[in-house]
Amino acid sequence: MDRWARVQTALALLAIDPAGLGGLWLRARAAPLRDRVTDAIATALGQPQHRLHPAIADDTLYGGLDLAATLASGQRVLTRGLLATPATLILTMAERCPAGLAARLSAALDAGEGHRIVALDEGAEEDETLPSALADRLALFLDLSDLLWSDCPDPPPDPARLATARAALSAVALPTEALATLTRAAAELGIASLRAPRLAAAAARAHAAWQGRDSVTEADLIAAAELVYAHRATAQPQATEAPNDPPPPPPEPDRNTDPTASEDSATLPTEVMVEAALAALPRDILEALAAGRAARAAKSAAGSGAERAGNRRGRPLPSRPGRLAQGARIDLVATLRAAAPWQPLRRAQTPRPDAALLVRAADIRLKRFKETSDRVLIFAVDASGSAAFARLAEAKGAVELLLAQAYARRDHVALVAFRGTAAELILPPTRSLVQTKRRLAGVPGGGGTPLASALQLALATAAQAKARGLTPTIAILTDGRGNIALDGTPDRARAEDEARRLARQIRATGTPALVIDVATRPQPALSALAQDMAAPYLALPRADAHRLSAALGAALEG
Repeated sequence: MDRWARVQTALALLAIDPAGLGGLWLRARAAPLRDRVTDAIATALGQPQHRLHPAIADDTLYGGLDLAATLASGQRVLTRGLLATPATLILTMAERCPAGLAARLSAALDAGEGHRIVALDEGAEEDETLPSALADRLALFLDLSDLLWSDCPDPPPDPARLATARAALSAVALPTEALATLTRAAAELGIASLRAPRLAAAAARAHAAWQGRDSVTEADLIAAAELVYAHRATAQPQATEAPNDPPPPPPEPDRNTDPTASEDSATLPTEVMVEAALAALPRDILEALAAGRAARAAKSAAGSGAERAGNRRGRPLPSRPGRLAQGARIDLVATLRAAAPWQPLRRAQTPRPDAALLVRAADIRLKRFKETSDRVLIFAVDASGSAAFARLAEAKGAVELLLAQAYARRDHVALVAFRGTAAELILPPTRSLVQTKRRLAGVPGGGGTPLASALQLALATAAQAKARGLTPTIAILTDGRGNIALDGTPDRARAEDEARRLARQIRATGTPALVIDVATRPQPALSALAQDMAAPYLALPRADAHRLSAALGAALEG
């Protein structure tokens, strides 16, 4: 089926059997086309809808204590959460869903209380994808990246046809051999989860009901494989060579069997279903999804929380009105100060004039702090032939001194060394002082000056740091102009043009930077490069490690 037919089929199946399918993983950027699909889901399901943010608090999901109402009434008042009644939950920015929220939503689906989840995935990078716990429970997957508004017809699934299919769903039969075929196909596609065959079986039954059949057929199994297996596939089945022996003769037909009985049979070769699943999505999309799953698994296995790598509490700020939710801290003094002037008026209007204190929701004040994100210092050290023997030792010493200071401030440090034909990320952002010193001591010298490659690698490292909540700063230590182009060929003119272009890209991203000229004589080309980067330029000839470290530290702190 074509892309838009797959969208309409998925919406119909979700409306026919939402309890069996769990929900929909919708990968698309925020656009009118995505709103069109979500509106069609709301029309088809006919359930209340709630939009969830990845940072939603637990009391919003499960309910909690209403502090203002409790203080006003003198008895405990509880609020109802969004999960108290069955609803369609629209999870926005699902690629940023933390593991805790994914576990709570997964538990809500497993409880079987009638909730459906539509995860809106706006991920642009390979590691931006749905948490595996939640993706495993959502049967259907749609990707709207290549669809245009003009290619999509107007009407959502026919409501009358949906009602008829819902009524007939319970009578649709699923042959035992069909479930076995689905299980074998999942195994060949490298799908380890046992939920996948169950979800595919539910999709096949819903598709049969949608087509007006009372039993699952081959067409229903193929449609289920396209919608349920394609995005879960992790392995490409290996083609087997045909044997040289001639095929055996076909068996003689049994005259006692009905020749029309095979037409409605749900048994088909597993290879057909596997090919249907692999053809459902472009190969690059499947590889990106698989890479995203691997990156997320590696991140969780490492035990480092990317979400916690950035912000921490800073100095207090004036409190503000707000709702007491998870993670918020009430400013008691400011709350009492806001409620005090209204006490006489409130006692006159309340049936409890003897109340010691009457607090309303508008009186609650929450504490605030100036949050500062952790910084990562990206050092790009020139290890080319011109700097290797004259200034590389001083540059290494200065960087080591700065590393010790950064370690004391709990900053992260990254190290890029450029020499020969390309730059190399010697050390990704880390806080390990011992590892950083060892890597820095092993930086060899000699070769050309691939300055453009160093700027490109530093810019990419800064972008990754920003995505993890860090604040990057780029410091470039060199003694000359670049003479190696990005493709590794020696071409001074092209190398300088590429370096200045990348410098303007660094300025466009707003990344703080610093250029330190450690040559014996100041280089005008490096001064122009710093201007393109909107970065300070420091010329430090004959500077030892301590002077170089002091100047670099002052510039970074400034």
